[in-house]
Amino acid sequence: MATKPDAAKPDAAEEVKAPAKSKKLLIIALAGVLVLALAGGGAWFFFAKQKAATEDGEEAVQVVEQKGPPTFMPLDNMVVNLADPGGERVAQIGITLELMDAKATEKVKMYLPAIRSGILILISQRTAEELLQREGKELLAADILSEASRPFLPEGGNAKPKPKKDADKAKKKTSDKAAADGSPVRGVLFSSFIVQ
Repeated sequence: MATKPDAAKPDAAEEVKAPAKSKKLLIIALAGVLVLALAGGGAWFFFAKQKAATEDGEEAVQVVEQKGPPTFMPLDNMVVNLADPGGERVAQIGITLELMDAKATEKVKMYLPAIRSGILILISQRTAEELLQREGKELLAADILSEASRPFLPEGGNAKPKPKKDADKAKKKTSDKAAADGSPVRGVLFSSFIVQ
């Protein structure tokens, strides 16, 4: 009879090991479900936010990160007659283009005559009153950025002119669009601004 109790001991040891394995499997399964739930919630939040942005009339824009410090390309000062009645007002404006990197300088130089011409036309359509206000300068900078990015658009530069908007919205939207379109021009800075 001594053998019977010894035979019962291995069965008891197996019963003790079985609940430990099932607890480990239960914990692993719960952790897996939790990870999947968090990933699903994050994806839902991301897509819901993107959908809300496109429903508000804004385009979903992919932002391209800069790989290094920007390169600046100053343009020659421009003297332009303004669209004021009588044609006696002029603006002398110094513009510096902020480029993506040093390699972009050569790319922009190939289109520089077209870019300068477009900028001159933009400035000549403004009045002195518009250019003397901060909002007018910010809107002009956004329009110049759009014009400087035009040769690099996929359509070959056939972008439709945009109606005048709020300067901050226009500036941000235009710079985001220029970055997404692959334009090497990232920003417009004024180095001098004189209206006479």
